[in-house]
Amino acid sequence: QTCALPICIMLGFSPGSSTDFAARAIGPKLAELWKQPVVYENRSGAGGSLANALVAKATPDGYTLSMISSSFVANTVLTAQSPYHPIKDFAAVAQVGYPTSVITTSSSQNIKTLKELIAAAKAGGGKFFYGSTGAGSGSHMTTVRFNMAAEIKPQHVAFKGQPELVIEVVTGRVHYGISSLGSALPMIRDGKLVPLAVVTSKRAPQLPEVPTVQEILPHFEREATHGLMAPAGTPRAVLDKISRDVARVLEMADVRKILDTVNIVPAHLPPDEYQAAIVRLLAGSERVAREAGLKK
Repeated sequence: QTCALPICIMLGFSPGSSTDFAARAIGPKLAELWKQPVVYENRSGAGGSLANALVAKATPDGYTLSMISSSFVANTVLTAQSPYHPIKDFAAVAQVGYPTSVITTSSSQNIKTLKELIAAAKAGGGKFFYGSTGAGSGSHMTTVRFNMAAEIKPQHVAFKGQPELVIEVVTGRVHYGISSLGSALPMIRDGKLVPLAVVTSKRAPQLPEVPTVQEILPHFEREATHGLMAPAGTPRAVLDKISRDVARVLEMADVRKILDTVNIVPAHLPPDEYQAAIVRLLAGSERVAREAGLKK
C-alpha cells in the first residue's frame, strides 16, 4: 500500500484546492461508516500526475484511492510518456460531484467584465498571461477551452495549486485565471479579485450578479469532475461497496453543507456510469488538445 494507515485518499493538489476539499468533506463520514481511519496524502505537482501514478501502482484492494479532477485524463493527453493510463490502470469507483469555478482578475488590472478581459487579451498579444494549476490540470484545460471560445492566445504560466494560482492573480503577476470558487471567494469578498464569470451552467448563488461564461460565449463547453478512482483489478464488490457508501455520505445534510461552502455540487455516479464519464472526458480532452495544438 502507498500509505501506512488503513485507507488512504491520495490527492494530486495542495491543501486548499477543490480536489482536496472534496476528499476532506466525505472522508470523516466514510471513516465512521467503515470504522477505520481515512487519511489523506497530498502529492501536488505535475497537474496531479504524481499522486495518480502512485495509486496506479498500489495494491488493488480498495485501501488506496485517488480523488481526481478532470486533470486525471488531461495529463495523459498532454504528456508524451504519461506514468499511467486513465482507463487501463484504473477502475472508477464513484463521482462525488463537480466544482464551481470562476474566472477572476486582480482589482488592480482595471478589468471589470469578461468582454473587457477578452479585449485586453487581444490587445496584449504575447504579453498577456493566464495562470493554471499545471499543464493538463482541470484549470488549465478549462482555460484552454475558454481561450478557444474567446479566440484569444495568451501565454500560460503554471503554478503548484489553487492557493498559489489565486495569489498570483491577486498580485497581478498573471492577468487572469480560472480557480475554484471556494479558493477565490475570500479574495473576491476582500475586493482583491474581480469575478468576471462563473464556469457553470447556472449563476452561482454566492455571486448572483456574476454571469456565466456561456452568457457571453454561448458555444463554450466545460467538463469537470471530482471522484474516486481505484487501481485496476480492484474487486467489483469493493468498488460497489465504496460507491454505495459515498452515495450515503453525499445525502447527509452536514456533508452537503460543507460541499456548498466550498461550492462543490454533489453528483454521485456509480462505478459503471463513472467509468463511462471518464471515457467521455478522455475523448473530450483529446479533441481540445488537438484543436488547440497542445503537445501530446
